[in-house]
Amino acid sequence: MSAEVDCLHADGTLLVLNKPAGLLCVPGRGPDKQDCLSARVQALWADALIVHRLDQATSGLVLMARGAEMQRTLSHAFAQRRVHKRYQAVVAGRLLADQGGGDGWGEIHLPIAADWERRPLRVVDAGRGKPSLTRWRVLAHDEVQNTTRVELEPITGRTHQLRVHLAALGHPILGDTLYADAASQARAPRLLLHACALGFAHPLHGGWCAYVSEPEF
Repeated sequence: MSAEVDCLHADGTLLVLNKPAGLLCVPGRGPDKQDCLSARVQALWADALIVHRLDQATSGLVLMARGAEMQRTLSHAFAQRRVHKRYQAVVAGRLLADQGGGDGWGEIHLPIAADWERRPLRVVDAGRGKPSLTRWRVLAHDEVQNTTRVELEPITGRTHQLRVHLAALGHPILGDTLYADAASQARAPRLLLHACALGFAHPLHGGWCAYVSEPEF
């Protein structure tokens, strides 16, 4: 197996992979953007197809399908919100746990729309934004660094949703070159956002599959 592909699980229907930060999920425009997760994986499994994506700057778990029929099945599971995803992030400032609900989880309900003049940026826009929901809870505070480690669960799947929501809350993710202020950008060499957990019912046997990837930050 190639050292360039970190595969946590492989069977005849699907693959679970760990994407490094800085790697595209699919090819971009131009010859310098052809190296990507899908190309690396397809060199090993020719029938592998993308089901969902992570931002280039985000690391963590990605699910891929084996063949077009399985791609449709898994894409439908994502659309029906039957795939459970969790992320970890480190954000600027002290995000208070009691801002959440009684179970320790808070919710961010802010509609997100494309910022057409500054694409690919997204903005919170009450008039034309799509309903967007993120659940969050505090994992730890770093009093010295004045940061908070949070666990995040995107209920909807808007582009840049977690990054936009946390920035709008006043606690941008460290290293976020799109939505954080200059000081918060400079505090990390990469975006401190990692897809750390993935759970779904296997499309063939129906058994629950759960995978975990610890962040490197």
